[in-house]
Amino acid sequence: MQAASTFTPCVELADRWGARLAATLENGGRLLAAGNGGSAAQAQHLTAELVGRYRLDRRPFSAICLSSETSTLTAVVNDYPPEELFARQVEAHGREGDVLVLLSTSGRSPNVVEAARRGREAGLVVWALTGPAPNPLAEVADEALSVDAEFTATVQELHLVALHILCAGLDRALGVLPSRTREDVTAMGRPA
Repeated sequence: MQAASTFTPCVELADRWGARLAATLENGGRLLAAGNGGSAAQAQHLTAELVGRYRLDRRPFSAICLSSETSTLTAVVNDYPPEELFARQVEAHGREGDVLVLLSTSGRSPNVVEAARRGREAGLVVWALTGPAPNPLAEVADEALSVDAEFTATVQELHLVALHILCAGLDRALGVLPSRTREDVTAMGRPA
């Protein structure tokens, strides 16, 4: 409840990201996503929502989860330093103007922070979902959605909420879901 009570700014940011992502994807851009552990599963969840559908049917969009390419992951870790795990994939798949979403509950994972740096160097828009700020990932990203919670599980729970709000914002921007007022979006972040 404490973390949810401070989540309203995160709701507004995730909704805005959804609208911006809609414009990127409609113009032929793509989304890349990555994280470690539970954050890897959430990165994969996000890309599935974009290639598939969130609530209602719409066209599929290009979304690649860098955490799920097992052959690539093992090849990179075998031949390069661990911080290159996602960075090399960002360099390979990312194009200027694409969106890179990185998830890290601590915001300190070296492989995720390096991916953010490499993404910015390549001209990608880098969004970070992290735990409490300040942290290295939030500092490197273009924008960060930082959940102020003590426990990793709570950060992950609110990251999932934020990802669903991002998807709803994208679908609203595409006209798949009805428009919401600013008050509706703000109310979504308030605890019941």
